[in-house]
Amino acid sequence: MKIAIIINTSWNIYNFRKGLIDHFMAQGHQIIAIAPKDDYSQKLVDLGCSYHALDFPGTSTNPITDLSLIWRLYGILKTSKPDIILTYTIKPNIYTSLVSAVLKIPCICNVSGLGTVFLWKGSLKKIAVTLYRIAFRFSSWIFFQNEEDRKDFVEVVPINLKKTSVLPGSGVNLHHFQLSPFTPGKTTTFLMIGRLIIEKGVIEFSEAAKQMCSRHSNVRFRIIGGYEPGHARSIDRALIDEWKSESCVEWLDHQDDIRKYIEAADVVVLPSYREGTPKTLLEAGAMGKALIATDVPGCRQVVKDGVNGFLCKVKDSKDLANKMRLYLSLNREEKLQMHSDSRKQIEENYDEKIVIGLYEQKIKELSGKN
Repeated sequence: MKIAIIINTSWNIYNFRKGLIDHFMAQGHQIIAIAPKDDYSQKLVDLGCSYHALDFPGTSTNPITDLSLIWRLYGILKTSKPDIILTYTIKPNIYTSLVSAVLKIPCICNVSGLGTVFLWKGSLKKIAVTLYRIAFRFSSWIFFQNEEDRKDFVEVVPINLKKTSVLPGSGVNLHHFQLSPFTPGKTTTFLMIGRLIIEKGVIEFSEAAKQMCSRHSNVRFRIIGGYEPGHARSIDRALIDEWKSESCVEWLDHQDDIRKYIEAADVVVLPSYREGTPKTLLEAGAMGKALIATDVPGCRQVVKDGVNGFLCKVKDSKDLANKMRLYLSLNREEKLQMHSDSRKQIEENYDEKIVIGLYEQKIKELSGKN
């Protein structure tokens, strides 16, 4: 069987769907990867995928550009002839749903968070909602990453709930992200991993770090994530320059293997404005780290307040700092229990095998093939 996977970056396919690819290729299926060309495109080829480069301009609403994109997508799918298509992120979801209907190929969409639809304002939000309303009439199945996303989505975009279900994000490979021994030291390290865009809560993390550093000498703050100057919601470069000039926050660019940095941290923090199921929290939880995240959809499903971490108010650096202090106030046994509960939460609910099983079941139902 031929399975096409379409996402807005090759990096996304490799980092979030590699387990899915490995599983289906081990069963003898052929994987067709369709995504913009980047540093990870060759890695997809090395995995054994048949790769096709196709750009998905981020927030572009140029009708000529998008019509050209749809035409090229049609050509790739008509030529490669997949038996089923898996799509992720807004433009691949929308345009592939339309093209797959014309070609009569089953299409499974994954709405990996509602940040795009619900955090945008004005015309961009209206365009996204309108396109989703049209395209999802033709989708074969739609996965959401948490129940709140599904509920909120259908309030804005009327779709048939009978062709939707929820899965636990992209899951996490529990063998790759293994439990790290809890070894508290004199200094507590708070780590944030994420794109340097406003909606990830980077500014709130930075402000909370300043508040903490002014009152505590035994804390350390680190941010790992790529700077995206071309992104409409990228943080100001001056903030990175400020981090470099001060000793409070250390910034590292995107890292291919994040495990050693998670291992070196005590707490992983994600002050995001909204998520689907955040991969960074899953990976950190799998390694037995305490978690602090905003009390928003996606985050609050992973972080159980007071159990494997703490939830803070969204867009509130003061409350975020308070939750960091709350962690510092725990004794060694309480911290140990929190770290242990973090791994347990991921094992029970977010094992990558769960996600793969749900995809496998749905692909069999829709394709009629084993």
